Amino acid sequence: MSIATPDRRITGAIEGRPVEAFRLCGGGTELEVIGFGAILTRLTRPDRHGVVEDIVLGYDDPADYETMPGNAGALCGRLANRLAHGRFELDGQVFQLARNSGAHHLHGGVRGFGKRFWSAHPDPSANAVEFRLASPDGDEGYPGALDASVTYGVAADGAVSIAMQARADRNTIVNLVHHGYWNLAGHASGSVLEQQLQIEADHYTPVRPDKIPTGEILSVEGGPFDFRRFKAIGADIAEASIDGGYDHNFCLRGRARGLRRCVSAWDPGSGRRMDIHSNQPGLQLYTANHLGLAPARGKGGAVYEKYAGFALETQAYPNAPNCPDFPSVMLREGETYRHEMLIVFPEAGG
Repeated sequence: MSIATPDRRITGAIEGRPVEAFRLCGGGTELEVIGFGAILTRLTRPDRHGVVEDIVLGYDDPADYETMPGNAGALCGRLANRLAHGRFELDGQVFQLARNSGAHHLHGGVRGFGKRFWSAHPDPSANAVEFRLASPDGDEGYPGALDASVTYGVAADGAVSIAMQARADRNTIVNLVHHGYWNLAGHASGSVLEQQLQIEADHYTPVRPDKIPTGEILSVEGGPFDFRRFKAIGADIAEASIDGGYDHNFCLRGRARGLRRCVSAWDPGSGRRMDIHSNQPGLQLYTANHLGLAPARGKGGAVYEKYAGFALETQAYPNAPNCPDFPSVMLREGETYRHEMLIVFPEAGG
């Protein structure tokens, strides 16, 4: 498949405002992203027999991305993942954010970045589209005006790049995250428990029952969090004990500066494989546990139930502002936050 100029169309409306969709193609990959939430709504890849399937969970009606839980495919921020009691201290001042997940702050607040319209800027020369969002000082309680962007691109070999950036006019905290749900057998194929992961992490951050990290960094050795070799997602999932599945941060090996491979996912049935490279220190594995409480009707009428997909979110560690041993998420005035992801799809095999 040759590199194509991004197609642009209107795919629906949210609160009376049209939602733009952009299609990018290259190297056997075809994806669609929309301006609302900078959401990746569709990504297709062939299996070992050349059969093409959409391997990301999502919805046909863009309005469902606003109302359905789970942040499927969205760009979450200003601080993705959890912040204990929505509170942190910065430069001697205590800031109180929304408590939109029980007693805690989650994915940027009541209306985080994944629930807003971003401005779209297609770049045909790079086979990419950039989305931009301006977040004012005090937005959801965060200090500083922040200019954020995310650029999706597809290379000639089918690899997908997701590049996130942000700058602020005063010191603030930032952790932007792409929150896609993957099912390498196809979005409508059911449980992912037989699909396998290999995570480049020797340690993880344990959590309390409310999913807030304890502040410890523990070894994965021999337990349910040991994915150092390929292992089925469901092999030890009963021992993970968070809503019956995984919702945990892994401490990635290597310096969090340049791109390095963080995780590989493989579906034995279809032969599809996906490798994610990133420059971030952590990776959240989440097995869509919320769908066990409220199954969702997705694309093409597919019913998404518990374990219908898995999220692999490269990130900073959750609750980092309140855990002094975790890598900092502070963005200083005038500096540029950069979060890079490269998703590579090796040829499907046995």
